[in-house]
Amino acid sequence: MRCIADTAPRPPFGAIPRDAPPATLREFRTRDIPEIVVIVSEALHERYDSSLYQSLSQQWPEGFLVAADESDRPVGFLLGVNQVEAEARVLMFAVEREHRQMGVGRRLMDEFMERCRNRGLKRVTLEVRVSNQTAIRFYSRFGYSVNDLLRGYYSDGENGYQMGREL
Repeated sequence: MRCIADTAPRPPFGAIPRDAPPATLREFRTRDIPEIVVIVSEALHERYDSSLYQSLSQQWPEGFLVAADESDRPVGFLLGVNQVEAEARVLMFAVEREHRQMGVGRRLMDEFMERCRNRGLKRVTLEVRVSNQTAIRFYSRFGYSVNDLLRGYYSDGENGYQMGREL
């Protein structure tokens, strides 16, 4: 899963630029699908059937978070599922290029982790491309560590890492 593409140098962790456009966190809505499809295509370089988002959102609605701009247009999202007892999995996580390094991803991850704790979950896992060093550094700052190498995990044959952390 390509979660955050390589970008310019990042401000210190936790620092949010003062000129950052406001982003409101909320749960997924069906009308978000067209914008999320674009974000997934551009940031994750993947294409999924639109019905997948609706289907996954029904499994755990609180696990599908959207960051929206002042016009309520999605600019980022985190799609998490809870299919294994006591464990959440981040299936997709992406922020539009123009909204990166402004704290949007950090806010999405913070809120997701809080929702996992509130649900009584004990662990969170995710997959990331081995080439995506920016995402690996981001996840490491949240306490994730590499658990396994997933050979040929992505549709283009690239290897992935499974990362996880205890809550």
